[in-house]
Amino acid sequence: MAAPPLLLLQNIALTLGGKPLIEDAELSVAPGERLALVGRNGSGKSTLLRIAAGEIEADAGKRFFQPDASLRYLPQEPDLSGYATTLEYAEAGLAPTDDPYKARYLLEELGLTGEEDPARLSGGEARRAALARALAAEPDVLLLDEPTNHLDLPAIEWLEKRLGSLRCALVLISHDRRFLENLSRATVWLDRGRTRRMEQGFAGFETWRDEVLEQEARDLQKLDRKIVDEEHWITHGVSARRKRNMRRVGELAELRKERRDARRVTGSVKMEATEGKVSGKLVVEAERISKAYGDRPIVVDFSTRILRGDRLGVVGPNGAGKTTLINMLTGQLAPDTGHVRLGANLEIASLDQKRHQLRPEWTLKEALTGGSGDWVEINGARKHVVGYMKDFLFTPEQARQPVTKLSGGERGRLALARALSMPSNGLVLDEPTNDLDLETLDILQELLNDYAGTVILVSHDRDFLDRTATSVIVSEGEGRWQEYAGGYTDMVAQRGVGVLARKEGEPEPARAKAESAASAPRAPERRKLSFKQKHALETLPKRMDELRVLAARIRKELEDPQLYAKDQARFAKLSDALMKTEGELSAAEDEWLELEMLREEIGG
Repeated sequence: MAAPPLLLLQNIALTLGGKPLIEDAELSVAPGERLALVGRNGSGKSTLLRIAAGEIEADAGKRFFQPDASLRYLPQEPDLSGYATTLEYAEAGLAPTDDPYKARYLLEELGLTGEEDPARLSGGEARRAALARALAAEPDVLLLDEPTNHLDLPAIEWLEKRLGSLRCALVLISHDRRFLENLSRATVWLDRGRTRRMEQGFAGFETWRDEVLEQEARDLQKLDRKIVDEEHWITHGVSARRKRNMRRVGELAELRKERRDARRVTGSVKMEATEGKVSGKLVVEAERISKAYGDRPIVVDFSTRILRGDRLGVVGPNGAGKTTLINMLTGQLAPDTGHVRLGANLEIASLDQKRHQLRPEWTLKEALTGGSGDWVEINGARKHVVGYMKDFLFTPEQARQPVTKLSGGERGRLALARALSMPSNGLVLDEPTNDLDLETLDILQELLNDYAGTVILVSHDRDFLDRTATSVIVSEGEGRWQEYAGGYTDMVAQRGVGVLARKEGEPEPARAKAESAASAPRAPERRKLSFKQKHALETLPKRMDELRVLAARIRKELEDPQLYAKDQARFAKLSDALMKTEGELSAAEDEWLELEMLREEIGG
């Protein structure tokens, strides 16, 4: 029998500003569960999580939390005011029975000393301190709202590994697909005020969501046809009858009301980049460029050639010098040594990470028109600014709203709208995915893939890099940069390790390992695969196929919405079996990949 939930929300409703935000939401969190809470920006995910945390009270519905259980909540904007140091803030989240040294340990793991003044922290540092506070207590339920915001790749991957090792229940809100896919085992979709639950991790969410929306569309079509039929009967019924069948008239009124009340899907972002003249085939050629600030090298002896149509990803820990490298490649910053040659007819539109191009005194309309007129030009066609705003999900009423009043997601959409309206054959995008919801990320990805020009992209989003980049430049430490073909996953496969945290005075492990291997004397005899390794290489593919088929069969049975109600024991058994099967599959895939790479290395 399945364990009773630690946290339960039933029939939750909340109205904000006179408009219903949440109408009929449910959330059940059992011990050890891993839930992804997803939905569009503005759908109420953060509000529902605050209700679950007991931070705010719903207008209607019930919240139950096991009295003897513990809960920790990471808000999207943590408040560290009132604390003298980050250590004091992190320790304030501990219970009397918690290990007092855990807070300092986690702060150090996240790159902080514990002595930092909270008033002077950057957004990323504040996020790290808040994570240390939430994790140090080792609660029964952990609610995390955008835990990867402002974190670099090493911190994201550290957090992912840390959360994966915990036994507590997790509820995650994140726009990082890879993060959700790796951690979630069930998905709760908050859509138009109501929740739906799928007993699968986020990897299966988008297919399921599309099926649900397609079924809704078919149901509405049937309802529309039924209304037309009833209206035809009312109008053209038996003319000899002087009195209408009042029952059918009433039914028609009910059908019309049902159609009016049908929940409509919120509009989607419509992105289109204004393309300039075609650039030359060679866009950028950098030859042995270097840059240093004082004694610290930022870029050392780096060379690359960027051709028209390339999609170049740039990754590295915070402070590695990604922005400096991009500024040199685009001619905005001169290198100390070496030279950069830019191609012909180059028109670059850029989006900076902190959205500095958006002046605080601007209104939304002024930001898009440059402060004059009511029109923007998109690919040679004039478009009224209000119509262009609607393409990015802004309302006409927001045209005169100051930029300073926009949310993080709205500022991100506005900065993108402004950058994409400028004629270009080259896009330089520094963290374009910050604060964007999953649907908007999909559209941005499609736009970049269809864009005829060249794209240079800085991002900590591994999935986004895999979907868009044709090559990745990664920081190897101490000012060294290396380019790898393919996306982020391809880079990790070639390099043998992901992006590592920058540590002053410490050699980069991957680089040191490579240099050590290069300088070591070669063995007189070539290594050979053992019999056991050869046998595994031959048998693992079949075993992986069998595990995939088994996992698919279990998922199909779990998709039965009545299964939990009919047979809770069967549901629990299948859930455990799916988790075990997926674990075996993952281990088999890892073993096969390692053996295949070893085979290629020996063969080479």
